[in-house]
Parts: sequence; structure tokens; C-alpha cells
Amino acid sequence: MGKLLVVGSLNMDMAISVSQIPQKGETVLAKEINYIPGGKGANQAYAMAKLGAEVAMIGCVGADRNGSKLLQSLQSVCVNTKGIQIFKNQPTGIAAIAVEETGENSIIVISGANAMLTKQWIKQQEKYIDECDIVIAQLETPIESICAVAELAKQKGKMMLLDPAPAVKDLPETLLQNISIIKPNETELQILTQKPTTTEQEIVEAANVLLKKGVEKVVVTLGEKGAILVTEKEHTVFASKKVKAVDTTAAGDAFTAGLALKLSEGCSCEQAIEFATKVSSIVVTRKGAQTSIPSYEEVMRV
Repeated sequence: MGKLLVVGSLNMDMAISVSQIPQKGETVLAKEINYIPGGKGANQAYAMAKLGAEVAMIGCVGADRNGSKLLQSLQSVCVNTKGIQIFKNQPTGIAAIAVEETGENSIIVISGANAMLTKQWIKQQEKYIDECDIVIAQLETPIESICAVAELAKQKGKMMLLDPAPAVKDLPETLLQNISIIKPNETELQILTQKPTTTEQEIVEAANVLLKKGVEKVVVTLGEKGAILVTEKEHTVFASKKVKAVDTTAAGDAFTAGLALKLSEGCSCEQAIEFATKVSSIVVTRKGAQTSIPSYEEVMRV
């Protein structure tokens, strides 16, 4: 198993249980609220470490209670947090998550200290890129910092895995040219390419837009419908594990973690996707983000 580096966000999740996610102009009564360590970057780092990988993380938190809890959560599974900068004048990021009884969710993120992740801090932490085998990033931190990470990873011959969430159209082509694997869901793929993604054929055609811009492989997650791997030569469909979903929070992050873990072991992308599917199928049956992550042994029993 190789070394993994996560560059990205850390948020305190306010998970609010509701019978249904409110529509525009609607007020609903919540059943309960729980504060759970989260943030796409932190979720992925935590999941990789809990699954048994050696993981370091680069990111930013505030010098507040939420920041302390997030660091403690990562350290509890032995994530190296020395690359996480602490700001006295910025609050830790917060995500307000409405979770329906069906497990579906709606998320609002307040970036806070995550917005302070700079190219300069990335450069100062360059040793972590040197030491790792795979770099994993998302889009909850400034795009300039992610571009800098991807450029350094490419220069050093590292695999770069991008989870493009929250998705934005017109990602810099210079970034895409430095990406080994991009992992959008079908909605994110539609935003990234401005192409329809309703059918399998449309998904493949949209993924090919990213391939033509320099990405090596595209892995599209489809929730309960599974995933699709698209390369220049072919595409492969992977079925999902049928489970009863309780909370889909962090399912995508868990998939990314499982994917990176198996790739670091030298597995093929197909083998890595099959493992990642098992990880996410467990996560959706549990509440919360980091609290829902299984151990490697649990995954192997699926």
C-alpha cells in the first residue's frame, strides 16, 4: 500500500434530520441536529486512513473549537495533520446538511478558513507531494491552489485524482491536463462539460469531452445505479451494491477514498472501482460523514 496525500477542505458538519428537504420559500421542522467532523478533503483523508492507508493532509482550519475537533478526528485514525494551517482570524469551515428520511441530502457550505489555502502554503508543504504516491484533491478550496498541486504532482510523476465537487464549468484546461483520474457524479459531469448526462451514452460522450482536454480517465459515480469508467478506448459499467440508504452524506468521499486506496496498492482502475463501490455501499447505511466510514475488514466482508 502506497502513501496518499489529500489536499482540500475541512468542515464541521451540522447534520439536520428532516422529513423532507425544504423547497424554495418553505419552512420545515427538524427532528434533530448533530455536529459531525466533515469536509470533503477531511472525509477522504479520514476514510483512507481508517481503511489502512498512510495518509497526510494539507488544508486550513480556524483556531476554534470546531478546528480542534476536526484535527482530533483525523489524528484519531493517524492522519498526518502537520500540513494543516491554523488561522487565528478565520473560522473553521461549516457545512449545513439537511438529511431526508430517504437518506438524500442538501448541503450549504461556508468556506471559512478553507478559502485561505494558498499556492504559497502548498509550496511550503511540497515535501508531502514528494513523499506520496497519489495526490487527491477536491474543489472546496481555491482553484488556484488545486492547480498548483496538480502541476507539482505532474512534474514529480505522481498520480493526481480530482473529485470535482462542488463542480464548476470551465475548469482550467491546464488543470485538466495534469489530472490522471477525475471522479464526478453525473450532475457534476453535466456542469463540467455543459453536456446532458441522462443516459449511459450521454455520460460517455460527456466524459469524452474531459478526455479530449487531457484527463487520462473519467470515473462517473451514479449513486444507486453504480459507476462508469470511461477511457479513450472503451467504457465499463459497474453495478452498485443494493442496500437500504439511511444517509448519503460522504458516500462520494468514501468512494474516492476506496478508489485511491486500491490504486495505491497497484490495483487496476477496474479493481479499485469495485472496492470503492463496496465502501460507499456501507457508508450510506450509516448516519454522518466520518462517523459512517467502515474499516477495511468490514469492507472485505461485503
